[in-house]
Amino acid sequence: MMYSLSIMAIVLLWMISIIHIYWAFGGRWGIGAVIPVKGGGQQAVFVPRKWGTLCVATLILLASLIILIQQGFVAYFQPSSFSKVGSSVCACVFIARAIGDFKYVGFFKSIKHSQFAKNDTKFYSPLCLFLGFIYLELLF
Repeated sequence: MMYSLSIMAIVLLWMISIIHIYWAFGGRWGIGAVIPVKGGGQQAVFVPRKWGTLCVATLILLASLIILIQQGFVAYFQPSSFSKVGSSVCACVFIARAIGDFKYVGFFKSIKHSQFAKNDTKFYSPLCLFLGFIYLELLF
């Protein structure tokens, strides 16, 4: 069971990373539904920059590498204390993202009527919670 869930998490992380690379190089598909907006308007909370988006894509790929190592899928890298620390960090980051900042993102956000907020409640926060629990499971 954990094998299948790990493969699913890896594929999802790769897809998310590819989408971030697409956005970093000027892609516009889906961009309107993935950036939180301030309450009452359509003003974005932040404007993602090319290098920041590429950094996020790289971090997501590295996060998938931790799953690959912890599950023993990479022949040259065996699970170690470093990959366990990485798994702990990823678990904390993804679970914290799922909980959110209590205003714009996460299950406990207060601004809930934008397209981003609806997608966040249906897709992004549950995905982050799923990934967080995958990383927690990899610790044991």
